[in-house]
Amino acid sequence: MGSDDLFKKRREERQKRTFEYKPSRANSFLIITEGEKTEPLYIRGLAKLIEDKLGGSVDVYEMPLIDVTGEGCATNKLIEKTEEIVNKAKVIYQNIWVVFDKDDFTDFDQAIINGRSKGYHIAWSNQSFEYWLYLHFEYSDSALHRKEWVKKLNKSFKEYGLGNGTYQKNYKDIYSMVNSNEGVKNAINNAKRRMSQFDEKKNKPSEFNPGTTMHLLIEELKKYLDE
Repeated sequence: MGSDDLFKKRREERQKRTFEYKPSRANSFLIITEGEKTEPLYIRGLAKLIEDKLGGSVDVYEMPLIDVTGEGCATNKLIEKTEEIVNKAKVIYQNIWVVFDKDDFTDFDQAIINGRSKGYHIAWSNQSFEYWLYLHFEYSDSALHRKEWVKKLNKSFKEYGLGNGTYQKNYKDIYSMVNSNEGVKNAINNAKRRMSQFDEKKNKPSEFNPGTTMHLLIEELKKYLDE
């Protein structure tokens, strides 16, 4: 092998090593959601508030990185998709969250176990994300089908004059809408109240209806607003 070929080979090897190297990013969040509309729009609304608050602050050592993506798949398929995204990412995320619902999936509990075994945080809702949204307005421990939560949200949106008076999945400002009258604070408190009855050693998430751990994720993000 000539000197030129050897130089080319070594350069290619260095470039490959550079490509494979993933820096660890502090204050970073990768949030993968089941839904492609409501969940990512809600979380991005909060992320935008964080960016607006911290963007001009000279006291912030490092701005949080909050990447949100809605994948349109659920439970174990979403865990697999998350692993694929993590492996292809150019950075090592400090916090990886997976957001999905019980709905009618039979592998709900196993998906939570599988996700946690990979080091992911799981924000689950039983039956649906709409239960978490309803907690912004009222507390409830009624075991309802996801369609019933949509009906209850329709009443709340009409009562509070939100959007066009009905709940829709594609409201871009869904976070600010449900945060009227300290809605997010109410939702966190209501979720804590409900989940205080949940014993992970005795209860399966699939059997705890209604239930949600969305407040755990939102509290982590809201720290940047509340500091």
